[in-house]
Amino acid sequence: MVWTETTRRKYRRDGLRYASGTTDPEWAVLEPLLPPARRLGRPRLWDRRQIVNAILYVLATGCQWRALPRDFPPRSTVQGYFYRWRTDGTWDWINARLVGRARQSLSRNLAPSAGIIDSQSAPTTESGGPRGIDAGKRIKGRKRHIVTDTEGFVIASQVHPANIQDPHGAVPLLGVLRRRFPNLRHIFADRVYRGPQLRAAIDHCGPWTIEIVERPQGVKGFQLLPRRWVVERTFAWLGRSRRLAKDFEATIESATAWLLLASIRLLFRRLASA
Repeated sequence: MVWTETTRRKYRRDGLRYASGTTDPEWAVLEPLLPPARRLGRPRLWDRRQIVNAILYVLATGCQWRALPRDFPPRSTVQGYFYRWRTDGTWDWINARLVGRARQSLSRNLAPSAGIIDSQSAPTTESGGPRGIDAGKRIKGRKRHIVTDTEGFVIASQVHPANIQDPHGAVPLLGVLRRRFPNLRHIFADRVYRGPQLRAAIDHCGPWTIEIVERPQGVKGFQLLPRRWVVERTFAWLGRSRRLAKDFEATIESATAWLLLASIRLLFRRLASA
């Protein structure tokens, strides 16, 4: 993004209590996608926008739940909503709907026909949970495995221990992708995914075309590679959320939820500013 006087005014967030909070146009995009109030049980004491702003504050700053400022709802309430919407698939559902809207805003088909796959290793902390060692990158932790469309929107994601090799981790991820987008059959990937093993493992999902984008021979240093730069840019976008600086979660489910939340924040801000 080129920062000009016009774009600076467009993206200023001075009117918010915290820069991580939602503006009115952003909340108008996000609110209809949130689950309605339950018919049974106690009535809500806290507005949903305050709950969501508190979750986004943790996502943006990377702070502990106990470090939430006191002007947010109680920590236990915010955590309860985060875990409830994680378990019932709300975050995944919202991300899918926002991806569709973002693609339509660009005059693209609702369902993508091609994707780009890659993974990112992240160290874990003393929180525990499943983890492994990525020998190539010398990182003990987990891998964030994602598939984006050609615009860079996350259309499938999975978190798994870092000792699982990319071709093996891609099998369940591509299986989920095929069920969600039956017509998506072309995947751009780097050389790690080459060879017949991956294609053989996903044959039961139908025909696939996996195009390996390799670096030109003899080129040293940074090289912008066709298509592969899209997913790398997406990882850079997601990295703006400090909660993803490391994998602080004890469970794979929570780690995946924060990844989806980072994608959701990018999407609703993009749609609100369109």
